[in-house]
Amino acid sequence: MSVSYNRLCELVPAGEVRQKEPMSRHTTFRAGGPAAYYVEPVGEEELTAVIGCCQETNTPYYILGSGSNLLVSDQGYDGVIIALEKSWNSIGVEGSRIYAGAGAKLSRLAKAALDASLTGFEFAAGIPGTAGGAVVMNAGAYGCEMKNVLSQVRVLAPDGSCRSINTEELKLGYRTSCVALKRYVVLAVVLDLKPGDPVRIRSQMTELATARKAKQPLEFPSAGSTFKRPGGYFAGKLIEDAGLAGLRIGDAQVSEKHCGFVINRGKATASDIMQLCREVQDKVKETFDVILELEVKTLGEF
Repeated sequence: MSVSYNRLCELVPAGEVRQKEPMSRHTTFRAGGPAAYYVEPVGEEELTAVIGCCQETNTPYYILGSGSNLLVSDQGYDGVIIALEKSWNSIGVEGSRIYAGAGAKLSRLAKAALDASLTGFEFAAGIPGTAGGAVVMNAGAYGCEMKNVLSQVRVLAPDGSCRSINTEELKLGYRTSCVALKRYVVLAVVLDLKPGDPVRIRSQMTELATARKAKQPLEFPSAGSTFKRPGGYFAGKLIEDAGLAGLRIGDAQVSEKHCGFVINRGKATASDIMQLCREVQDKVKETFDVILELEVKTLGEF
């Protein structure tokens, strides 16, 4: 890695640059080693400059939202973490549309929709992520997905240009999009919602929050659903039926409340979590001949 601390500081005069930043502070798993550099750029010019410098120097980089779907190796990440949550979280409402920066939390977007009496985004109120990450993964819950409400997405392309693209171009599928393949960086989103009854909207959000609290281990650090849903099955049910509820390695555990979640009971390392995930995958493959694919993204060496 050839990019330097001083060079990064020159590129983000309005932002912030840290060295050897523990990623356990920035992921919902609360595990993982340090990033060589942790950068919080302000504005498209700083972001474009940092990414351009990383590309020119062959320095690996990763775009970070809230870290809600990420597991970083205990050895850390020998590259640049570019964090967008702090300075890219603006939210604005015009008519039935909501305009948001990539770092805006989904919970705040849902609250903005409620305040504007707009319906269609209730499903995302309890998803612990940001608008940018939700686009990349086509986040969803309770039968709804981002593709149902997205109108446009502003992205930074690999050639350094910024452009707005429509939903069709994103090729949104189950927990997937073309964003990573085309090496786009999501900068902002436009949600197209519908006018609704605020009492009904609030009631649905409360109902979904109650259901989430009852069924999911929200009292422990995790990355949400650890595995993607395999075709024709539910990951949590397969794991439970394989007898893996409560399986534990160190402080990493398959939740007994919802077997689709791997949780950190306190001091789990990233290696503990990954080893447990692999054991779950092996056992489910052995028992049901079904391959569980991680929904959680990994960074660094495991």
